[in-house]
Amino acid sequence: MRFLLPVLSLALFTAAPLMAEADPYDQSGVPLEVDTTDSTLTKIVIIAGSKSHGPGDHEFFAGCAILMDMLKQTPGVFPVMARDGWPKNEAILKGAKSIVLYMDGRGGHPVNKKLDVLKPLMADGVGWVNIHYAVDYTKETGATVIDWMGGFYDAEISINPHWVANFGTLPEHVITRGVKPFEIKDEWYYNMRWKADPAGLTNILTATPPDNTRKTADSAAHPGRPEVTAWAYDRPNGGRGFGFTGGHNHKNWANDDFRRLVVNAILWSAKVDVPKDGAPVKLAPEAMNRNLDDKRKK
Repeated sequence: MRFLLPVLSLALFTAAPLMAEADPYDQSGVPLEVDTTDSTLTKIVIIAGSKSHGPGDHEFFAGCAILMDMLKQTPGVFPVMARDGWPKNEAILKGAKSIVLYMDGRGGHPVNKKLDVLKPLMADGVGWVNIHYAVDYTKETGATVIDWMGGFYDAEISINPHWVANFGTLPEHVITRGVKPFEIKDEWYYNMRWKADPAGLTNILTATPPDNTRKTADSAAHPGRPEVTAWAYDRPNGGRGFGFTGGHNHKNWANDDFRRLVVNAILWSAKVDVPKDGAPVKLAPEAMNRNLDDKRKK
């Protein structure tokens, strides 16, 4: 009888079904356009762009899902996520304290056709956050958005190389709370088109790119100059804007400082108090391989 329990345990173990691996392309578990009726919560709308680039790059949906999970870790914040460049129900924007865009830009930018929807929201002081390609606008749309964010990527003067940026020093700002100096390779855009009046603009991330990346005439005119790759803008009407040019490589969201800086900035844009040590941004390792766009060749 003394051998019965081990044998039985082994039988039970071998009979148990093996756990199936999670499908990295299954996005069905991410709640989309789920609103709140609780007016005491700070609603932040995050809009993910449509499928773009190859695997591991421009993972807008997966990146926005990560940001939504990060924002949920701050009490009183209610993130709402939409996909494919714009909410199916624009009413979801009502009551938002900030709007976050992570998507393709320039001629294909969804904002090009939505200025009339957005202008009243920006006039009311709603926050405005653009991540990576979303900071890139045509001159026509950029002429409006520059008043919301203080600057934008203008293809005539700006440049978008891949390089290792060393952010060795950080300014004292709510957005940098709990963020340590870091170094990371990404497609860091620089040489933005800025407002003529710099009042309200704060450089958040600044690093010196290799001079051989200065491929526009305007950027090449400033060899050796430290360049701004992320910035904050306090608008005259009390609204807040934030531009962040990194985010090409999905793997960079695994970096705590990279992630915390963006989450801090989103909270700041929505006028949420950011803890002195920065926002909580706990990330399970497996989260990096979830909710990816299926870019496999069929």
